[in-house]
Amino acid sequence: MSDDDLSHDAFLGGLLHLWQPRTGYRAGVDPVLLSATIPAVSGQSVLELGCGVGAAILCLGARVSGLQLTGVEREQIYARLAERNGADSLEVVEADIAALPLTLRQRQFDHVLVNPPYWRRSASVAADNRVREAALGEATPLALWITTAAKRLRPRGQLHVIHRAERLPDLLAALPHDMGSIEVLPIAARTGRAAERVILRTIKSGRADFRLHAPLILHRGDSHADGDQYTPQVRAALRAGAMLEF
Repeated sequence: MSDDDLSHDAFLGGLLHLWQPRTGYRAGVDPVLLSATIPAVSGQSVLELGCGVGAAILCLGARVSGLQLTGVEREQIYARLAERNGADSLEVVEADIAALPLTLRQRQFDHVLVNPPYWRRSASVAADNRVREAALGEATPLALWITTAAKRLRPRGQLHVIHRAERLPDLLAALPHDMGSIEVLPIAARTGRAAERVILRTIKSGRADFRLHAPLILHRGDSHADGDQYTPQVRAALRAGAMLEF
């Protein structure tokens, strides 16, 4: 793609700028929210499966300095953009998660994050744009995303996944037996609304009880007529790179 086909967009209130296609799949709020929940500390290693242009993992890197960042992306266009966006701070591996290179399968990470495609095409219509469809349509089973991510964690490493709320049973069913200390953060558009997204956190070899947290509310007001004003904690995460506590 030429630069005329791209936009250079601000994230985290301008702390981070990302090149991404003007058409096709474009990073939105979900990867930023996912990155904001990860309690990484300087010196730790982080892997993102399906990193796209690098929105989630680079937002995390902008919030926490000194991280070792690695992203896996199957689509060449997005892999090249992730390399450009990350400059020297992000290692990008162009590969399908179903066939990771041996050099990556021999490594373990403190944190793995996943923002997998949301839509099962058995019950929805595919996007016309091929690359957009690769980002949105579930060609690779969700269970494979979860098991692949879990294998890349070192003991006590943390897995974070964002997905549609109705897929929570599938996420839980896919977790290997050694993944414990499961926490779920529902995300609702407004107070009184049903959750549309969930963020799942789980720890390899964790033993704490399951925790279902109160919903994270995105917008103030009762309806869209009140405007899309973010709640203070969400605004701080989206506009200033603040961490979101579970």
